[in-house]
Amino acid sequence: MIQSQTHLNVTDNSEAQELMCIRIIGASNRRYAHIGDVIVAVIKEAVPNMPLERLEVVRVVIVRTCKELKRDNRIIIQYDDNAAVVIDQEGNPKGTRIFGAIARELRELNFTKIVSLAPEVL
Repeated sequence: MIQSQTHLNVTDNSEAQELMCIRIIGASNRRYAHIGDVIVAVIKEAVPNMPLERLEVVRVVIVRTCKELKRDNRIIIQYDDNAAVVIDQEGNPKGTRIFGAIARELRELNFTKIVSLAPEVL
C-alpha cells in the first residue's frame, strides 16, 4: 500500500534511483495505491548529469509492494521493497531495462511493454 510521502525504489535504468509519492492518480479521494496503479512522484535521488534530474515530477507505475498481494487462487505474493517504473504520458517505460521480478497483474492492466522487459514475471 503506497500513500503520499512513501519512498519507492526505481527498478529500471531511467537514471532515477529513489522516488517519493505525491499523488495517486484515479479517484480524488483514494488513500492507497497498489500494484499496477499509476502515481505522480518526485525524484529524490538521481544519477548526476542525466536527463532525469532531482526534484523532477514524473509519472510511475507501481510494480512491487511490501504489502502482500492476494490472488483468486489463494496464492499470496509479498516483495521485500516498494518499487516503481518511470513511464511517459502514453504508459511506455522511459528506461530500456527492468531489474527484478514484477507481478503478473501488470499484463492484465495493459502494461505489456513493462512485462516484456522484465526478466521474471510472478
